[in-house]
Formats: sequence, structure tokens, C-alpha cells
Amino acid sequence: MATNLRARETTEAIERLYVTMRHLFYRGFFKPGGVSGDTIRNLLMIISPEIYGSMSISNKVELDGLLYVLDRLPEGIEETAFVHLTSDEGFEKGSFEVIVPKKRRRNCYRIDQHQMNIEVLLGRSEIYDILTHLTFLYIEADKIRELGFRKDEDYKPSRAWKIIEQVATGEAKMSRKEKEVALIHLSSLLGRTFDEVLAAYNNFGDDENPDRLFKIIYYLGKASLDDLKGIREREVFFSAILRERVGHHLFGERWANSIKQVLAENKLHMRPLHIISANMHSVKNMLYANNSLGKPFQGQVDYSLYEQISNTRSLQEKILDYSQKQGLIYIDDQSGSNIDVQIIDLQKTDLSKTPFAHCNFQGEDVVLVFDYAFGEQAYEVMDELLRPYEHNGEVYTMKVKSISIMGKAGILTGSKGDIMIPTSHIFEGTADNYVFENALKLEDFKDEEIKAFEGSMITVLGTSLQNKDILSYFMNTTWKAVGLEMEGAHYHKAIQVASKIRHHISPDLFVCYAYYASDNPLETGSTLSSGGLGLTGVKPTYLITLKILEKILGSSVGSPEN
Repeated sequence: MATNLRARETTEAIERLYVTMRHLFYRGFFKPGGVSGDTIRNLLMIISPEIYGSMSISNKVELDGLLYVLDRLPEGIEETAFVHLTSDEGFEKGSFEVIVPKKRRRNCYRIDQHQMNIEVLLGRSEIYDILTHLTFLYIEADKIRELGFRKDEDYKPSRAWKIIEQVATGEAKMSRKEKEVALIHLSSLLGRTFDEVLAAYNNFGDDENPDRLFKIIYYLGKASLDDLKGIREREVFFSAILRERVGHHLFGERWANSIKQVLAENKLHMRPLHIISANMHSVKNMLYANNSLGKPFQGQVDYSLYEQISNTRSLQEKILDYSQKQGLIYIDDQSGSNIDVQIIDLQKTDLSKTPFAHCNFQGEDVVLVFDYAFGEQAYEVMDELLRPYEHNGEVYTMKVKSISIMGKAGILTGSKGDIMIPTSHIFEGTADNYVFENALKLEDFKDEEIKAFEGSMITVLGTSLQNKDILSYFMNTTWKAVGLEMEGAHYHKAIQVASKIRHHISPDLFVCYAYYASDNPLETGSTLSSGGLGLTGVKPTYLITLKILEKILGSSVGSPEN
């Protein structure tokens, strides 16, 4: 009963958080230290997401969550008081250096010592994602200020803070022993063990910037203190161009039209089409790796080969070069959507020495693979892709035979690396739920070593807003959810609109949905902030790809295999 009550509180807080963020977006700015900023951080504290770990503990700084967030925000953002969220407004034409976060493909620009501009091209989900991460960052910054300065002495710096400042600003060259002493003082200030801080020091730093953790802690605390004293108040701005463009499919339309133009130029626009949303390597490697590397298929999929390819740049280049000679067209996205595309002409593809020789493929089908979308952007790109297109004065509709979605998601019933087969998508915070006939079945994976689970999937408003209570509610009640992700409901909404309402495509297509587990938010140490899958993700990724391609290639000689 307590869990259900907490789940209801969380749901209400998430809804209020999004309403507040949307209001501030259209208002144009807010101050993280002001009333609006307090509202957002209070709601985030009520939610207390698993990904942000010890955020709600006032005397502990959350290190794993900090690394997760800073990998998705531009380097140096901890030093800037002013953050501007903009659209694509031509900053690349200036002399500003482009800063791309480690784990997010977005262009950012350090305008001056105190301002960072972040380009937002993926829609509302990206805006909410950035604002949530920034709010967490400001909460931790204020914690650092409280721990590093003596509030009762007009925020006089503590001894530990002075030592951290020396390391961060490079005031003194330190020996290894002195650095270890500094780490002990840092661990004391952060409320973490020496082991934890040493591990974080190594995770944050690299050869070029080994003391990055000290610098991040120092600048976060300093920016918070400057804000408190009124020296430089932190502010978040939304540009007028961004506010004007969001929700109008500007970049999605450019992206879709560029794809259709390539299809038409290569006389592929009237051919049967299979659309796959996935990564940019697994479909290509499964169709071309064996032939390009001279390794004929021996009757059993060699997943170690794909691991080797993942680690070897020369093999990747060799496969790409071969595939392009065999009918693959690669589109490096220039629309602003940050979604690259591969078009594969199966008529030109030799399947005889691949895992698909048994499919007896006899068609002239085309496979269109596009990279992962982000949240609400999934509706925009799929909706635009499925629209009719004008070419040489004639309007043609896409001859779509199937749409497949392969993604990574958080699992509720298993572990990292397991597979989830959805039977429906539950759109969190709304009454929109999408039930569909999935061409992929649990039986397709029954003879495999990897565990697979079938059931409902929650399409969440943001992975960084989920806690154990709300996830346990979805898993343990009659919802029987097996996992959570961010795009499924958006994709299927676009598919239903195009096939059943606007009649942009035939309603006789089949859909394949499958996800591999990148994390388990209910399991301590297995959340997204604990790190990625690495090579553990190779086998589930390629196994799902195998099953999707079997359905597609089998459909050319009858109905899709069940």
C-alpha cells in the first residue's frame, strides 16, 4: 500500500515537473536559485530518481550521478553561470569551438568565460532531459557549497576547500603523496570514502586532465557561492528561435525529405520497403561481414566475430567499403536531427554465405536503417518519414512492408543484457496506450542462452525521473510491465496515424519491437549511472537483429515467420 501511495506521489510530481518546465520554456528563462528553480528542484527531490543516487542526502555528494550527467552535458559547464538553450542558429559560422558531450550528440559552444550555449535539435524530450540534468547539477553544487564553506562565518572556506582550490587552479605542483592527501580532504568534504573518491578521480580524469574531479567540485561550489552572494546569479535561457521551432517538425521534415530524395534518385522509391530503427552497425555487419572478411557462415552465428569488429576500426572500414559496393547507401545526416541512415538494396546483396541463406529471399525489397531517435523526436521522424513525397511532379506513397524498432531499455524483471519483447506500450503520465501484434514472439528466443521476457513496456517521459516505487508499481500490479524506454509509444503513435488514420501507408504492414537491457533501475549498482554494457551488449544486439532480419527476409516468400 505504501509503495502505491509513493508511486502516486511520484507520478503527480513528474506531471507537475513537466508542466513547470514547459511553462518556463515558453517564458524564456529562469534562475536556478530563484522561486522557479526551487520549484523544479523540490519536485525532483520528491521524485528522487534512482539514477541520481544519494542526491537527497544533504551531507553526501553523488559521484556516479555526477559522472553520468556531465558525460551528457558539455565539458566546462560547471564553470559557467549562464546556460543558453538554442536551436541551430549558425554558431558554427563563428570562431567558437564546437564542444560535443561524450554521451550525447549535440553541439555546444562556450561563448565566453561565463556562458555555455547548447543546441537543442531533438524536441521537447531533449529540453526536459537537459533541464533535469542541470537541476541535479545545481542541487549537488549547492551541497558542495554548504560542505565546503562555513555558513555561520559568512561562508569562510574550510581547510579542505582551500586544498581543493589549490589542486583545481594548479596553484602548486603536487607529488603523488600530496595528491593522495588532497584526495583524503576531498573525500571528507564530499562525505564519501577514500575508495569511492579515488575511483571517481580515475573515472573523471584522463591523461590530459587528471585532476578533472577537483576542478568540477571546485567550480560547482564556486558558482553556487557566487550565485548566493549575488556576484553572478546562475540563469537558464531559451532562445526565441528555439521556442518558435519546437513542435513544428522542422528538422524531422528536412531529415525525411533528404532520405526520400536519395531513394528517388536511386530509383528505389517504388520498391517494397522495410524500416528499421536501430544502431548503425548490427544490420550492416550481419548482412556483409561474412563475405567482406572472407568468413563464410558455418551454420551457427559467431557472436565473437561481431565483438572483434566492434573493437577493430580496420575491420569496420573494410565492411563498410564492401557493403557500399553491394548496394548500401550511407546518408550522413546534415538536417540537424542527428540521425544517420543506411539504405540497403537487398537485390544487390549476396546472402548465400550469411546467416540468412535459409530464408530463400526472392524479393526486390529495400531495407532502410536509421539511428536511434530521442524520446518525442521518434514521433516527429517517423511521422515525417511515412508521409507521401513529391518527385518529378508526382506524389508517391511509401510501400512499407514492415517497421522494426530495436532499442536499449531499462529492464524490471531481469538483468543487464537480457531481452524484452513488448506486447504494448504504456505512455507514462497520459491515457495513451498502444497495443499491437508484435511479429517477434517470446518463442523466437526460447532456444537462446540469453533470457527474454514478454509483456508491456512503459514509455517514460525521461529515464532520469524514475524511482523504485513507480517502477515497482508498474511491474507488480496488473500492468505487468517488463521494462521502460523512451520512444516506443511515440513510434507506434506515428505508425497508427500513418497506416490507419491518414492512410499514408498500407495498414497491412507488420511490426517488430525488441529491446535489450542496458540497465536495471531496480537493482543497486545496475542503474544507467553505474556504466554501460560494453561488449556484454553485443550478443543481445545481434540476436535481436538476426530475428528481425529473418522476419523481413522470410516475408518475401509469404507471411512473416511466427
